[in-house]
Amino acid sequence: MEANRKKKKRNRHLSHRLAGVTGTLAVIAAVGLCMAFEFGVFRLIPVSSKEEEAVSQELLGQGSFYAEQIEDSGRRKQETLPEGNRAEEKRQVYLTFDDGPSKNTDRILDILKEYDVKATFFVVGKTDASSVRAYKRIVEEGHTLGMHSYSHNYQELYGSLQSFSKDLAKLQEYLYDLTGVWSRYYRFPGGSSNTVSATDMQILIRYLNENGICYYDWNVASGDAVSSKLSAEVITQNCMTQIEGKKECMILFHDASDKGSTVDALPMLIEQLQSMEDTEILPVTDDTHPVQHVTDQNKNSKIRMEDM
Repeated sequence: MEANRKKKKRNRHLSHRLAGVTGTLAVIAAVGLCMAFEFGVFRLIPVSSKEEEAVSQELLGQGSFYAEQIEDSGRRKQETLPEGNRAEEKRQVYLTFDDGPSKNTDRILDILKEYDVKATFFVVGKTDASSVRAYKRIVEEGHTLGMHSYSHNYQELYGSLQSFSKDLAKLQEYLYDLTGVWSRYYRFPGGSSNTVSATDMQILIRYLNENGICYYDWNVASGDAVSSKLSAEVITQNCMTQIEGKKECMILFHDASDKGSTVDALPMLIEQLQSMEDTEILPVTDDTHPVQHVTDQNKNSKIRMEDM
């Protein structure tokens, strides 16, 4: 009898300990799950009962757009999310500058540093000491270094795929030697929709795609390409008017030596953009969805020898 009482007492004791451990584990699991949602390891996509059957189709691309999701590994990737989530994202504004470096590039970099803003510079090839310093400063201060052709000579650049590829390689290797950055971003002189190229732009676009280079056009024009006499106020107003209704705004500026008004407009524009709670100013990165006037119409085809 005494042995049975001791056995029952020991079993009750073990049951209490097991219950305590189970309760502790449940609390830890609940706290961990809350932290996971709080810090973005998991992201829920709300779906109403009416949408439930359509989710698979939406995720395949019907009425969808690119958004970022944090994976368990902590790395970011682009994932397709339903259109309804688009309104939750901030407007993304990209300040991009073509044709530099020049004496105005340093002035622009000073302003960007003052306002703690990062931008993107699509540069051409220059070998003078001032330009070499500018290339390096662009990279050192955290901006994106893009390519805008070495020569910026339309006739020479667009004469053939061979001349285009030679120009591209020259600039890419030159920038790498100076800065250690192997640029993968390109802006066609005149844009991908230019009408002056003697070579089919589809061939040039395909060449960039096959070589892992992403090209960017623009959907907001500051107007400084049309005239160097535009006032800073007009340039600012051009930009602010065109960003209305857009979630992604790729603004075209020029930092050539005759674009002083562009430099003068930057503080006004940046202050207005930074005062908007739903807007952020970003540099072009691998995560940036490209604005492109013309896209590759036949992605499955390859560059042929006769194209060269």
